[in-house]
Amino acid sequence: MMLQIPGVLTKDEVARIRALIDAAGWVDGGVTAGFQSGLAKRNRQLPEESAVAREAGAVIVAALNRHPLFVAGALPARIFPPLFNRYGVGETFGDHVDNAIRQTRDGALRIRTDLSATLFLTEPEAYDGGELTVDDTYGVHQVKLEAGDLILYPASSLHRVEAITRGERVSSFFWIQSLVRDDARRALLFDMDMAIQRAAQTLGQGDPSIVSLTGAYHNLLRMWAEP
Repeated sequence: MMLQIPGVLTKDEVARIRALIDAAGWVDGGVTAGFQSGLAKRNRQLPEESAVAREAGAVIVAALNRHPLFVAGALPARIFPPLFNRYGVGETFGDHVDNAIRQTRDGALRIRTDLSATLFLTEPEAYDGGELTVDDTYGVHQVKLEAGDLILYPASSLHRVEAITRGERVSSFFWIQSLVRDDARRALLFDMDMAIQRAAQTLGQGDPSIVSLTGAYHNLLRMWAEP
């Protein structure tokens, strides 16, 4: 399931993060790449241990935790500390699949990467190229969103970032270990959650059918969730 999540960050929060990270020291993006993806990766990145990256990442994690659509779609158990990259003219990241396991450099956190996320920090009219292209069983999807919007997709997907031909693209990227590791089950729970919410607007939260469906949702989640 691919899920576009608008307005994860306000424009003021985007501006705050950009003010923090733009003046920081950027390094070759290959520092976080595995062997295969390192061959295809041409961009720049903030070091994971950078105090600026941690401060900006904390703003993002706080925003994620209060965004109901993100919580409903990801069912997050753990969120990898957000990282930050930038692509200038000619820079790209070729076809790759994200590592199944990610661990922070200090070893304090290790997660299974069920979901990948890209949070756009540059308005789309500021650059040409730079689309996130995801190949899945339903075809090829190109994504280029407003600053502050996020795309969530299975980390098992083949994906790439198209070459920049004008301007510069700045984003945050990170991974989520979900309470429900199976994408099909997670998608079913999300669809059920959204349907219950729509029906409740008409029938009211106290309607017996809404109560019953909500119970079924939580019983499925209880059945499929992992600690």
